[in-house]
Formats: sequence, structure tokens, C-alpha cells
Amino acid sequence: MKNFHWTLARRRSLLGIAFISPWLIGFIFLFLYPLLQSVRFSFSKLTIVEGGYELAAIGWSNFKNALMINPTFNRLLTESIVDMIVNVPLILFFSLFSATLLNQKFRGRLAARAIFFLPVILASNAIAAAEASGLINLIGDSNAINEMGNVASSFNSDFIVMMLLDLGIPTGFIDYLTEAIMRIYDIVSSSGVQIIIFLAALQGIPGTMYEVAKIEGATAYETFWKITFPMVSPLILTNMIYTIIDSFTTSPITRTIYTTAFTTQDFGLSAAMSWLYTLVIGIMLIVVGITVSRRVFYYN
Repeated sequence: MKNFHWTLARRRSLLGIAFISPWLIGFIFLFLYPLLQSVRFSFSKLTIVEGGYELAAIGWSNFKNALMINPTFNRLLTESIVDMIVNVPLILFFSLFSATLLNQKFRGRLAARAIFFLPVILASNAIAAAEASGLINLIGDSNAINEMGNVASSFNSDFIVMMLLDLGIPTGFIDYLTEAIMRIYDIVSSSGVQIIIFLAALQGIPGTMYEVAKIEGATAYETFWKITFPMVSPLILTNMIYTIIDSFTTSPITRTIYTTAFTTQDFGLSAAMSWLYTLVIGIMLIVVGITVSRRVFYYN
């Protein structure tokens, strides 16, 4: 029996290695060398010369320049972190709420799921390339866009704020809720993948659990918090990590790093910014992973 379990565990390990082998091969042959080169660039001053480039070691100067001299890096990095802290909980809540609704049986369910995933398709590189080449036009009528912008800008949250204050809700929560309302477009457009992941988790919950809960007289509220939420908690961690990475990859600081390298030709400073950015993301992912994984429920 021990040999059987050991063999089964070994087979699962080999299967896991087979699944990650395409990424591992691509990383070794395509990304490892540029990654090591960027480390060299971050500690050097790169000068373009005829036939290539020259590197002059300057120690930590590029990192000091990024943190203490560059006028935009610190501000953009701070704004990216703040936006991530605000957006990630909102995206996760909206994704889980939407997935729960879309998991119900109703007419047009497939069309509704496609609509929620549509922003992910529209934001893809393929759509952007097609629009840039003139094959499609997603801009539409400029007058209509201006009218929509005027309607959106005319939204007044003072009434909602005053109503919540009258109910005795803390000011900090009201500010967060108001900010969420103003970010609704970003939240919806960034939730497509997370909704699909949560849908897969919800469909993997055994129906017998809900049947037993119904027989025992559990309410819908109790069923959600005692069955649904614990069962999808492993994918809450997955979605949280994905959302954090996605929020950073689309932040303005990535454009600043690109501009520093290919517009101002300061490749050393750009590499230093990239590694500082990577360090911040890595620290946040480690903290989130350790904190959330302690509360994750794994069903066996």
C-alpha cells in the first residue's frame, strides 16, 4: 500500500512538472539571459556605441537616482500601490458576487457570461493591434463619447454620502465606497478573468452539500458563509495574486520604465526602476500569500 501511495504521489509530481515544462523551457531559453542582463544594466551606465554598447560600473547610482532624484518614479510607485490596495478588494468582491449570480440557472446565462468577459477580450493585445492597423474602430462617434463623458462627470455622490452619514456609517468606509463608485468602469473591465475562475470554483462544489444544508434548514446567508465561501477560498487567494500582478502590469509606472529606456535612452536607470518595481511587487505578494493562505480552507 505504501508503494502504491508513493507511486501515485510520484506520478502527480511528474504530471505537475509536465504542466509547467512549457513555461520552464521558455523561461530558461528566452527570459533568463535578459533577466541577468537587466541586473548588469541596473548597476552600470550603458552607452550606445557603433556596433553595440559599452557598460561602465557605477554601483548603486541608478537605484539612488530612481528613488531620490527622478521626479516621477516615487510618486507613480506610491500611486500604483494605493490604487492596488483600493481596487483589489473591490474587484474580488464584484467578481465573486457576479460569479454567484451567473452560476444561477436562468435564460440567457451564456450570453450574460460572455458580456462580463467581453472587457477582457477588448483589452487584449490582438484587439489593440487590429485597431492600430485600422482593421476595426472601437472609438466610435466622438460626439456620443463626449455626451457619455458629460453624463458620467455629472454624477453627484453628495446625496449618497449625506445619506450614509445620517445612518452613522464611519467616514472612512464612506470614502472607500464613494471611490468604488467612481472606479466602477475599471472594476468591471478588470474582473473578467476572476469571474471565470470563481465560476469554475462554484461549479466544482458538490451539490449534495447544498442539499444537506437545505434539509437542515440553513438559510441562504448561512449556506453562503458556511459552504460557498470556504469552498471557493483557495481561488480567492489565486484571484488576489492574479489581480495584484495585473494591476501593476497595467499601471502608469510600466510606461515610465519603458519611456526611460527607449525614449531617454537611460537603460541603466530603467533597469533599476524595473528591479525596484519587481521587489515591491514581490514583497506584497509574499505578505498577501502568507496572510491569506492561513485562512484558506482546502476540501479533501
